[in-house]
Amino acid sequence: MGAMIDGDYHVKDPDPDSYAGGEFKRARSDIRHWITADGGPGPTGDGGFTPDPGRYHLYAAWNCPWAHRALLARVMLGLQDTISVSYARPRRTDDGWVFDEGGAFSDPELKVAALHQVYARQSPGYTGRITVPVLWDRRTLQIVSNESADIVRMLGTFGSGPNLYPAPLQADIDSWNDLIYRTVNNGVYRAGFARTQDAYDRAVAEVFDTLDRIEAHLATHEWLCGETLTEADLRLFPTLARFDVAYHYAFKCNLRRLMDYPRLWRYARKIHAMAGVAETVRFEIYKQGYFSASELRNPLGIVPAGPVIDWTL
Repeated sequence: MGAMIDGDYHVKDPDPDSYAGGEFKRARSDIRHWITADGGPGPTGDGGFTPDPGRYHLYAAWNCPWAHRALLARVMLGLQDTISVSYARPRRTDDGWVFDEGGAFSDPELKVAALHQVYARQSPGYTGRITVPVLWDRRTLQIVSNESADIVRMLGTFGSGPNLYPAPLQADIDSWNDLIYRTVNNGVYRAGFARTQDAYDRAVAEVFDTLDRIEAHLATHEWLCGETLTEADLRLFPTLARFDVAYHYAFKCNLRRLMDYPRLWRYARKIHAMAGVAETVRFEIYKQGYFSASELRNPLGIVPAGPVIDWTL
């Protein structure tokens, strides 16, 4: 994976992912300004960003679960006409996330050929990873944020749709978000990218410990935080959507399938059946991405035909 150094793109990342003790360590997102109701600075970064319709553009990739969070928030909050989207091609190249000249995987916004060309417009010159999602500001011609969790939270400031982070549930939401990120969202990557047996064993145990806990929790709760769908459910769903078609096989998270959890399987399909959600899901693209050629995980790059899964309730 390439990276930017002082605004210049390098095909070879000089600071690759850390594997201390054989365990995958994810790099942090680096651009973290905030959209706020009054344009004041948020928890990090600079101010000046207000929730104005038509002002922002989202860069995403169908197979990226972090970008999927932002796409889900966009449809659940009814912002399809407020925030436009460019989708990168399913598989990265030496240029990272790239775009076609036209069609479904083109960039009608800035008409770039690769996402690093968007990052190159940052001033001062950006140093860091080239990741999706990216929230672009048309007014100031800069990236607002490349942190998916922040983007999800910021989209709530547009005042459209349900409140995914209601004040009475915020402590509960934050607790679930922390657990799910560490052990499920990132946990499947820690299992799939592990370089030692011990690192894999620890990661995969945490994945299924948490899935078991959620399965038990759903016996008495409709959603993670009770009777209301919240940001915590939105952040869990992208991993569930990819679990049986990708993580179970490609990342060796194979103690059980999502379908083997009766409550969790119904919960996932209930979210999938919500208005607009199925439009954010691309199972075949997930397989193309997770089974792409990898010296460590899939040397021949052969994409499996199955599994065939019925997501209808």
